[in-house]
Amino acid sequence: MTAARVDPAPKSFGAFATIADRLAALAGWRRYALAALLGVLATLSLPPVYATPLIVPAFSALLWLHDGSKTHLQALALGWWFGFGFFLSGLYWIGISMTVDIARFGWMIPFATGGLSAGFALYSAAALLLLQLSRAKGVGRVFAFAAAWTAFEWLRGHLVSGFPWNLIGYTWTLADAPIQLASVVGIYGLSLLTVVIAALPAAAAGVHAVRRPLLPIAAAVLLAAALWLGGALRLADAPAVMVPNVKLRLVQPDNAESDKWDPARLRENLVEMMRLSLGPGYAQVSDLIWPEAAIPFYLAEEGELREALARIVPKDGLLLTGTLRRAPVGTGGTPLGGPYNDYNSLEVLDAAGQVVAGYDKFHLVPFGEYVPLRGVLPLAKLTPGRGDFSPGPGPRTLDLPHLPPVSPLICYEAIFPGDVADPARRPGWLLNVTNDAWFGDSSGPYQHFESARVRTVEEGLPLVRAANTGISGVIDPYGRVIARLGLGKRGVVDAPLPAALPNAPAMARFGSLGLAGLLALFLLLAWRFSR
Repeated sequence: MTAARVDPAPKSFGAFATIADRLAALAGWRRYALAALLGVLATLSLPPVYATPLIVPAFSALLWLHDGSKTHLQALALGWWFGFGFFLSGLYWIGISMTVDIARFGWMIPFATGGLSAGFALYSAAALLLLQLSRAKGVGRVFAFAAAWTAFEWLRGHLVSGFPWNLIGYTWTLADAPIQLASVVGIYGLSLLTVVIAALPAAAAGVHAVRRPLLPIAAAVLLAAALWLGGALRLADAPAVMVPNVKLRLVQPDNAESDKWDPARLRENLVEMMRLSLGPGYAQVSDLIWPEAAIPFYLAEEGELREALARIVPKDGLLLTGTLRRAPVGTGGTPLGGPYNDYNSLEVLDAAGQVVAGYDKFHLVPFGEYVPLRGVLPLAKLTPGRGDFSPGPGPRTLDLPHLPPVSPLICYEAIFPGDVADPARRPGWLLNVTNDAWFGDSSGPYQHFESARVRTVEEGLPLVRAANTGISGVIDPYGRVIARLGLGKRGVVDAPLPAALPNAPAMARFGSLGLAGLLALFLLLAWRFSR
């Protein structure tokens, strides 16, 4: 009777096996310190560093560490420390916003950075606990881990007010081709595939090693290549089509946040915005776009100001600008302690000085624009003004003279997948006005821009982005940047308006169905390969 032959692993994988065994054997503070460091490596794969290859050691080594988890509590702690390193290194810039008025808000910095990171780390902790409970083995463990990670990314983007920032799929924003998959399964589906690619090499060694260690590594390489090739093929048949007779001027004044709301500088700031608007090339401009809260007054109530602004609006054109709006309590919104509800708004001014359309922000920033549990927490919001802002009704499609219908997005509303346009009435473009001056020269503005960029691929819509400072630019419906003005620069961007895709992509039409199908497939693979 002949014994069954088992193919030995190549000697080149001996080093892999040694690393995997040593990581699984780590205990105590070394185990959790390394987990936090791996979380930092995962952050470095994201904008603005774009070190995408680092996702492989980050997630593969995490699974090897997980091999040493003997209890559910150890798995939970391992996931928490990985998440804490990931979120602390990725969201440190939130603390920078507190330094704008450090005397009032400086004490909040450790709570805003460390506290928020500790809370979000519960999602990655739950993902590793779920993996432990699944008892998945071999390559099946990779698919189970990817499904668990993505499920908790989705929950992070939806629970409470939601904060889908730094989803791991954004590592592919270093180029146009790999993000094209988002047109089918969205950014969450791209995250799912990303974790599979990054974690497959873990199946080449360790207690869950497969008999042929080259296979999972080859599979990871092939999946990454297919992601790039599929996107490249889509872009090869993607002409750049522009809306005729439209040339937009995006104004980026680059005002420091401390100067923006200084009463002594309000007039000076407005004059500078007008000067930039009328600069060289103005005769060819059809419409002007100013950033979030560029007009720090209630524009609809300022007749003289509207008359002055009308003089700079191009003939038959429009000025689309961030501003403030208020309405008597009971006429819309939620009463929040006063006779008026205040809104962070965008309003559209024509050449006659009339407000012809408007939009109110509905995804408000907790503690920035309102204080949750206002009756319990005696805190002030970061933005100027005593009261909280009220939320608008949700995504809206505005009809504008001579321009395609537009869906406005104010500040971080552009980071919410599937919630940037009215599903009942598809717009012709997305307009994101923002102010990233709060975050200085940090990674935050870069992450913000790339997140907004992926919305164009998901929706098949171009996006125009005007920042007080940050990154202003115009992006076509394939995520290709056709014009851009960088962080910390004062000036304008003159660019045509790209046309929307004639047919909405699958993500825009079917929402999360593509993600659900991909999750179901990967869970089936997890079961199949764990048998």
